[in-house]
Amino acid sequence: MLSAFDKKFLNLLQTNLPVEHRPFEVLAQQMDSDESTVLHRIRELKRDGYIRRIGPFFNSDKLDYFATLVAVDVDAEHIDEVVKAINEYPGATHNYEREGKYNIWFALLTPNNEQRKRIIDHISAMPGVNDIMDLEATKKYKINVQFKLQ
Repeated sequence: MLSAFDKKFLNLLQTNLPVEHRPFEVLAQQMDSDESTVLHRIRELKRDGYIRRIGPFFNSDKLDYFATLVAVDVDAEHIDEVVKAINEYPGATHNYEREGKYNIWFALLTPNNEQRKRIIDHISAMPGVNDIMDLEATKKYKINVQFKLQ
């Protein structure tokens, strides 16, 4: 169960992580707390699954990366091994299991189209993969998702 402190902290963490030598000390000051308490709560919230990762988002277009959404039709008995393989690629982000023919969907960022093709070819050749759709991004419509915790 999240405390009022946790909710306030998670709200700050989503949008206001300062680029500082000791960013959690700065956040602690904003919380009327101390750095050790904030770091302790981060460890616990991560352990309990409330925090998946802490890190920056970069504009992939400015870095000349290519974005694609990949939909995979995988036999149910092979989903775990296919998902594990996808998760090994550093450019694979949002990876979801869904209902329907294409039951695994993931976003992929690569520095070039050759690497994108190699990854998709590798996933395509895995046991249990029946079909794959590579839905390369042609235009980005970015929204900023924030979870406001009360």
